[in-house]
Amino acid sequence: MALDGAFLSLVKKELDFLAGSRVDKIYQPSREQIIIGLRYKGGSSRLLLSASADSARVHITAADIDNPAVPPMFCMLMRKHLSGAKLLGIRQDGFERILSFDFECTNELGDIVGMTLVCEIMGKYSNIILVNRDGFIVDSIKRVDAGMSRARLVLPKMKYELPPRDSRLMFTRATAEDIADALSEYRSGDISKALVKIFEGISPVVAREWVFYATRGIDTDISQIDENILSRLVFRIKQTAEQFENGKPCYTVLKNRENIPKDFSFINITQYGTIMITQSAESACGTLDYFYEARDTESRIRQRANDLFKLLIGLTERISKRISNQRSELAESEKKEYSKLMGDLLSANIYKVQKGDRSVIVENFYEDGCPQVTIELDERLTPPQNVQKYYHEYKKLVTAERILAEQISKSSEELVYIESVFDSLTRARTDLDIIELRTELAEQGYIRSAKTKGKPPKEQPPLRFRTSDGFSVAVGRNNRQNDRLTLKTAGKSDIWFHTHDITGSHVILFTEGREPSDTAIREAAMLAAYHSRGKNSSQVPVDYTQAKFVKKPGGAKPGMVIFTNNSTVYVKPDEETVNKLREGK
Repeated sequence: MALDGAFLSLVKKELDFLAGSRVDKIYQPSREQIIIGLRYKGGSSRLLLSASADSARVHITAADIDNPAVPPMFCMLMRKHLSGAKLLGIRQDGFERILSFDFECTNELGDIVGMTLVCEIMGKYSNIILVNRDGFIVDSIKRVDAGMSRARLVLPKMKYELPPRDSRLMFTRATAEDIADALSEYRSGDISKALVKIFEGISPVVAREWVFYATRGIDTDISQIDENILSRLVFRIKQTAEQFENGKPCYTVLKNRENIPKDFSFINITQYGTIMITQSAESACGTLDYFYEARDTESRIRQRANDLFKLLIGLTERISKRISNQRSELAESEKKEYSKLMGDLLSANIYKVQKGDRSVIVENFYEDGCPQVTIELDERLTPPQNVQKYYHEYKKLVTAERILAEQISKSSEELVYIESVFDSLTRARTDLDIIELRTELAEQGYIRSAKTKGKPPKEQPPLRFRTSDGFSVAVGRNNRQNDRLTLKTAGKSDIWFHTHDITGSHVILFTEGREPSDTAIREAAMLAAYHSRGKNSSQVPVDYTQAKFVKKPGGAKPGMVIFTNNSTVYVKPDEETVNKLREGK
């Protein structure tokens, strides 16, 4: 997976409208990422620039990215030179993975000066470099000294030099003869790898797709290329070039069966068959924003909430083990009826027993035919004491059965609660989501309350959606919010949704005195399925009922409710539909 030069060219075309805009805000959410807010007539946009090795990119973003309280040094320097600057234009040389943003700025003396922000998108060598009008480096987000590279230094006050560039073909201009001649220089090997070396700005996934079409999916060595394969290869490359030049690229995101984004491209990808799920996007910036936001959010949240994940996994294992042990003990208590039977039979035949006897054979008059049974005795006890021993064991097992049943019920409820918190944590998208879950766990006594300076963070509102026929829908972010939404916010006639026997969010469909349509019911149920542990399932059962039929038992943990008068609908979660229903998207 990589942002190739051709895709970057499409991004550049989408960003050209920003020429003439002015820099409004600059902040640095992470060590290798900058966000620049740009204002223009009729609106504003946020430009994200990343020099991270595994997610280097440039695009407009709509993602909600936290702004750190203390800006890093490079961010302060950017604000010093570029605050209020006017963006004159954006440059790209061919399909080189470098975008240069030219700004008109005002220096400390009030003079108009030029500045260029260079974004190099080159894997682990990616960088964001601020260059003055004379071509000297002001600073960079990643400094490169002699200990890191002998070929090219990136340090303040040094002359900026472009990275070394190979002479390669551009697929939008290459002729059939150019392609044939370039391939003829390779005697053997993988065709797609050769194409990556031949063409500038082409990622491996694009090259493999060309080869997949040309060879009809059959493994083929360069030495095996014949006229038919070559003609199909040239046709596919020309077809891609035509779509590219005519502004009709097919933006595609590839996801695995767990719905995790794995790759993206500007052409339709068919080489993976049913192994991967393809999802289309409307723009180059939209593709990158969706792909990296979905992928990086998961990684960032797991990193920042790693201790909570470990805690919840450990709690789940301990509670599950406790329930298993309790059920084993409960199985032992099933012997209580045997102890009572032995006590009754021994009491009825006590005249046959003498102190010191180790056993006695009696008739079991409770069964047909009165079969004989042997009753084990304690030779140290008198006959009445042996009778009392069996009755005492019976009472002990009865008490144990009652207590164990209560303990298993409480442990099972606790396990469901921990799983619900874990589910909420997997769906957390901001630091505030994590803070609220920490607060909830602290209130329940699972962790210590964190000491915070100043005012506590403001509670987040629930997620908001609107059905295609105009009904408002709210989705709880965590258990505490689920309780507020269901028990305080929802009206009696509003409709409550929750996945059947699957942990997930409470969802409220606000009816506003109207009769909800079947469409609204299904879309609200789909939102409940999507915001649950069954998100990746094909058919998810969702219970729904009026909010007045949902109650919270006394002493129940957050998010735990009981309900009646419910119906069940089966739905398939669909991320594209969820995004369309989201308010303020």
